[in-house]
Amino acid sequence: MSKIMRLPARLLYRKADSHKGDFGHILILAGSAKFSGAAVLSAEAAMCTGAGLVTLGIPASLNTAIIRIKPKEVMTLPLPETREGTLSALAYARIKEFTGHTDIVLIGPGLSQHRSTQGLARKVIKSIDLPMIIDADGLNALSGHLGILKKKNNLILTPHPGEMARLLNTRIETVQKSRNTIAKQFASRYNLTIILKGHHSIVADRKNSYINKTGNPGMSTAGSGDVLAGMLAALSAQGLDDFTAAKYAVYLHGLAGDLAARAKTQMAMIASDIIAEIPRAIKLSS
Repeated sequence: MSKIMRLPARLLYRKADSHKGDFGHILILAGSAKFSGAAVLSAEAAMCTGAGLVTLGIPASLNTAIIRIKPKEVMTLPLPETREGTLSALAYARIKEFTGHTDIVLIGPGLSQHRSTQGLARKVIKSIDLPMIIDADGLNALSGHLGILKKKNNLILTPHPGEMARLLNTRIETVQKSRNTIAKQFASRYNLTIILKGHHSIVADRKNSYINKTGNPGMSTAGSGDVLAGMLAALSAQGLDDFTAAKYAVYLHGLAGDLAARAKTQMAMIASDIIAEIPRAIKLSS
């Protein structure tokens, strides 16, 4: 197992008179008829990583099904949807209103690439003035629209190599040959923090970079990225700056994955096993 990295003290020690609002309210815009599990994985990971409150913004028709499988602590916000069971552009007004009560937005896990949904994602990214994490189909919505990023602050992007290639209109092989350089250049160009996922995930902003050494090939499984996104949202909601939140998110995610692999083997582990090991990863890093 990789060398243990100690978490910031502010994450580990809570005042006696603390309340849930002190640890952030996250709105997760996620899920679709085909990918409802992505929303639940992100939400559960966020709760297990210390978030005070988590609300899932989901297509209205999924609400009953998700209530049955989500953690009891997670709230839902049913939103207008398309005929295909994805978030509709008509959801924007309700999202805008609700964000007056939240601290950070995570957008993307399982959203789909439906035209209306992608338009909604771009409008949310462009118009809502909150710290934001853009993942999965949120990233796909930005392809060909990167100018939106130049008008924003406090953004964290979490592409895997394929998503990074789409953003840059290049080939995956090109990204993989120059991962560190590409991550640093992109972060600097758009003044944001980026996690370029993969073997030894890279975290970069305009001034700093970090290469993660935790994790294993067993984490190449459906939902693993959704778990990372939820963990990242939780650390950011608890007040860490973007780069620090991203660095510790990939570290803890990888460490939890290493613990899961020890218990279940790399071959048999699934994303839920990573979530189950988050508390132990945090304890080891305390």
